[in-house]
Amino acid sequence: MIVLAVLGIAILVFRGLGFAGIESLASWEVSTRFGLGVMFLFTATAHFTSMKKDLERMIPSWVLYPRAMVYFTGVCEILGAMGLFIPSLQMIAGIGLIIFLIAVLPANINAARTGSTLRGNPPTPLALRIPMQILFILLIWWSAI
Repeated sequence: MIVLAVLGIAILVFRGLGFAGIESLASWEVSTRFGLGVMFLFTATAHFTSMKKDLERMIPSWVLYPRAMVYFTGVCEILGAMGLFIPSLQMIAGIGLIIFLIAVLPANINAARTGSTLRGNPPTPLALRIPMQILFILLIWWSAI
């Protein structure tokens, strides 16, 4: 749920800057796209900290090289997030992040089913996680594609 707070606060900060006169942030669409960029940068950091071990445990057993997959998905998140800040790359970044969100859903499902933990806490229940993934996809579609 921290992810939703990061997203919401980032969107409001960018929109506030738009209201304060920064013309490039004068729309909800751009503020949302930038907020998503902040959110994905925030979540990507976990792939390169001590949390990477928790993320490895989320990965289904049929996926080879779980640590490499954690690093790879972290890099994907960073590149996608950066692309959201660059108008000429926003569409390809948005498409890539939508594919990413669909691709990591099995790890989220596996974590919920196996009782994996993140920092000792249970993962977001699927009844919330799946609607969150759909929300992120819709926001990306609306703001970047």
